[in-house]
Amino acid sequence: MPLTKLQFKPGINRETTSYANEGGWWSSEKIRFRFGVPEKIGGWIKNTANSFLGTCRALHSWVALDGTVRTGVGTHLKYYIKEGSDYNDITPLRTTTAAGAITFAATNGSSVLTVTNSSHGAVQNDFVTYSGAVSLGGNITADVLNQEYQIVSIINSSSYTITAKDTSGATVTANASDTGNGGASVVGAYQINVGLDTTVFGTGWGAGTWGRGGWGSAATLTAPSDILRIWTHDNFGEDLIFNVLDGGIYYFDTSTDGTLYSRATELSQVAGADSTTPTIAKQVLVSDVDRHVLIFGCDPEDNIGTQDPLLIRFSNQEDVLTWTSTATNTAGSLRLGSGSTIECAIETRQQTLVFTDVSMHVLQYLGPPFTFGIQMVSENTTIMGPIAAVALEDQVYWMGQGAFYVYSGRVTELPCTVKSYVFNDINLDQKEKIFAATNSEFNEVWWFYPSAAASEIDRYVIFNYAENVWYYGTLVRTAWQDKGISNFPLAAGGQYLYDQERGLDDGSVSPSAAIVSYIESSQMDMGEGDNFAFIKRLIPDVTFDGSTGSAPSVDFTIKTRNFPGGNYLQSTASAVTRSATVPVEQFTDQIHLRLRGRSFALRVDSDDLQTKWRLGAPRLDIRQDGRR
Repeated sequence: MPLTKLQFKPGINRETTSYANEGGWWSSEKIRFRFGVPEKIGGWIKNTANSFLGTCRALHSWVALDGTVRTGVGTHLKYYIKEGSDYNDITPLRTTTAAGAITFAATNGSSVLTVTNSSHGAVQNDFVTYSGAVSLGGNITADVLNQEYQIVSIINSSSYTITAKDTSGATVTANASDTGNGGASVVGAYQINVGLDTTVFGTGWGAGTWGRGGWGSAATLTAPSDILRIWTHDNFGEDLIFNVLDGGIYYFDTSTDGTLYSRATELSQVAGADSTTPTIAKQVLVSDVDRHVLIFGCDPEDNIGTQDPLLIRFSNQEDVLTWTSTATNTAGSLRLGSGSTIECAIETRQQTLVFTDVSMHVLQYLGPPFTFGIQMVSENTTIMGPIAAVALEDQVYWMGQGAFYVYSGRVTELPCTVKSYVFNDINLDQKEKIFAATNSEFNEVWWFYPSAAASEIDRYVIFNYAENVWYYGTLVRTAWQDKGISNFPLAAGGQYLYDQERGLDDGSVSPSAAIVSYIESSQMDMGEGDNFAFIKRLIPDVTFDGSTGSAPSVDFTIKTRNFPGGNYLQSTASAVTRSATVPVEQFTDQIHLRLRGRSFALRVDSDDLQTKWRLGAPRLDIRQDGRR
């Protein structure tokens, strides 16, 4: 009997039934398609030398003039610059008190200290650093007090609590001698308010009524500490400009701040900044071609401190500190006429795309006297969240509310074969967390998103733009940066960064664990499904090229069933699993089977360490048969 070659259409298709998708793939985990065939994705290694506080949702690397590679890491608690293995805390300060404005009170036998500071403006989990304090008289020494603390709870507008600790971080308990108040010289340096790690329904991105207020009026927006903490950042030369969504705009000067890693400074307070420098924004970026700083959803020249969510301002060319527009400079502003708020902006090689809640615009550099011009290119365009879009050369890909899109001169919906799978099982209450990323080595755009039952990201969906196919899997990542400055894609998960596509295993644990990967086909039958098939032999076709283990293997499973809606037959006579454990580039010659069914499916999976596998075109010895 001639052998039947199993050649499947590339990509996963969940837009039809498994039975109707004959000749295609139905489900997958930790695989990608390359040259039309599936293979296991690369592994990852955790950077364990140090960790950071909070959940990271923003990464940006750049190179200083001295060749130093730095990476901005924005979390819901802090902002760091990573250099080498060190995370340097440059979180800006919100305020510094006068000496004596702060006092402490301790209770015998308790580690809880009550801090009194009139109109402190802090929220729970904020960070404050004390200096100038003296001992309370017992265990609560000056060294215990004069360090950074995270606020445990807010009592009222003038007091809060912290947990006493020594310089190693161990809890310290007050004794009966701790009756002092810290002295008359205590100073508190409060860092900017922390943001949320989980979106609170009814606040945050996209909240409020469309067209709130009169046309052209400024919006009343939720405080930055009450919405999901999202940072945007870009480098201005070797320096860094960054901001928090609907919050302040900050500047890190590499030549001065980078020496000892002092805290970043509010842009409007940098020496030389003019009086109309924006103080609040939704997003910042630097226009690479013409060297203007662009600030979106910011305060206007004539009303500093009041945010206009549709306003775009740009600095004088090559000048981050000049914002007052005059006849002799190129600073200025534009205001969008569609929508109620700017959601995000994405820069391509030649232009910048600006999304509002209902439209999309193209911002282009024109030169003097207008500097920039803006044109609407699409109405009724949605975007899932402020970080759900990514640029790839002159194309922009994004996840909308119920579909995927690409802009390459015009807006086009991407045909998606896993659309229902994604949008029928997604947590829209946490849509702000959804982010887009590129993995250019494999021609992929990734979207990470939370499933319906999850409050944090636990899944991804991939569009391979070179092969025009889709696939998906599960992975907890909260930020991603493509390779370029770094040798591997850089991703955040938990309180660590990961080198993605490095190695073959799950390096989040020690020792590394195997990555469980699989792909399963849709059902196949003989003819129109009116005949039973008998499968007697499988000739596998799989390569282990790139594996580093001594005996890499995968499991081939042939599953049969009699009706499209029935269960797969699980008796030993109706289903079989075989393992092909062979050296790299060699194959098991054949596997003898005895399977009967009206239809069958193929599954290939692996859970071995140091294994890389790639499927070819297996053959089956199959013939028509009766039921016995």
